[in-house]
Amino acid sequence: MNDLVAKTAIDRKLAEIARPVIEGMGFELVRIRLMGGQKKTLQVMAERPEGGIEVDDLANISTALGAVLDVEDPIEGNYTLEVSSPGIDRPLTRLKDFETWQGHAAKVETSELIDGRKRFKGILQGAEGDEVLIEIEDQGEAVTIGLTFDLLADAKLVLTDELIAETLRQRKHAGEIDETRFDEVQTEEGSEED
Repeated sequence: MNDLVAKTAIDRKLAEIARPVIEGMGFELVRIRLMGGQKKTLQVMAERPEGGIEVDDLANISTALGAVLDVEDPIEGNYTLEVSSPGIDRPLTRLKDFETWQGHAAKVETSELIDGRKRFKGILQGAEGDEVLIEIEDQGEAVTIGLTFDLLADAKLVLTDELIAETLRQRKHAGEIDETRFDEVQTEEGSEED
């Protein structure tokens, strides 16, 4: 089974350690990657089940996860732990992500050639069974194709004005943005242009 949350064997081992800690705190693991280089970096993305996460939450996850990783010691040598939100142009790592972000532009890459290609860019149309549906341009026509989730190598949202607006709307709806403060900023910016 393909796992976009944790791709490599070491990532899957680290996910087995991290997931219970993160879920126990009421959050979900979106992605985990151990990056090489001069100094290793363990990148962990997490969010609330309904989406979004606060800086304080990330700090709490980092503290709790750091303590467990110190005990389990799954990584040889020194490394840096980075805990972050998925961001606006987020990776799509779970089947539910394709449902949640239906109607938004995404780039999807498969591990095998499908109709002579591996890269697809289009508008997400949700998921059906074990397939991700995406509307792509094919010879000037919009066509919806289904890509088996297990064949996906990578998938992420494309940063668009619509995506930014939707993300702001969701955060405002969740009470994460003080609308009056946001309106003041808009007013100040607008008055400078006059």
